[in-house]
Amino acid sequence: MTDARQNRRADAVRDLTARLGHAFARPELLEIALTHASVGEGNERDSRGRPFADNQRQEFLGDRVLGLLVAERLMRDLPDADEGEMSSRLHALVDKAACARAAERLGVGPAMRLSSGETKQGGRRREGVLGDAMEAILAAAYLDGGLEAARAVFDRAWAEELATPMRRSLSNPKSALQEWSLGGGRGLPSYRIVERTGSDHAPTFTVEVSVPGLRPLTGRGRSRQEAEKAAAVALLSREGVS
Repeated sequence: MTDARQNRRADAVRDLTARLGHAFARPELLEIALTHASVGEGNERDSRGRPFADNQRQEFLGDRVLGLLVAERLMRDLPDADEGEMSSRLHALVDKAACARAAERLGVGPAMRLSSGETKQGGRRREGVLGDAMEAILAAAYLDGGLEAARAVFDRAWAEELATPMRRSLSNPKSALQEWSLGGGRGLPSYRIVERTGSDHAPTFTVEVSVPGLRPLTGRGRSRQEAEKAAAVALLSREGVS
């Protein structure tokens, strides 16, 4: 990385830190959160000559932290909502598109460390890259300052998402997806379990939804039905269905 690029990225990291509202006692945690796995494919090394740690493990933790923070917020803000309504709202707030939008508003893209190949392919604007990084940042804040620090970052990053009313289509996402797909002549959506993890009494399902002619998407949930709803929400969100 050239000195000019290093300086631009350093400025972007400082700007991002200010927007996050959390002063990291261990700034290396934020650096890990901002390091894409593609960096490990090259020969870049840190100041000690070691390969850079990427953000995949933090993204795993951040996904869980985000789910807790959203569930906590919905319990507070929607005292009269039933489980189904809260579940649909949660899926809309934790999906990769929402995470990527939060990252874009904070300016995460310019602060990321990517391989030159990933950068040339538009990685700093790619939804999956930004969404994963945003979850990793929540994990970094949690590891650095506990749940209060993660909550402070979440409140800032998700303020706009939380203020946006839930689209009518997301109150019953599977039905909405079916109606939209059939109305467009695409046929019925199909769902399949692609992964089941966890213990028998506390499993996590990953389900893929497919609509003819469109790229499939996955969703996760504590039951097959919840994962199917999450996948439907993700696809409706990506296609801009209101």
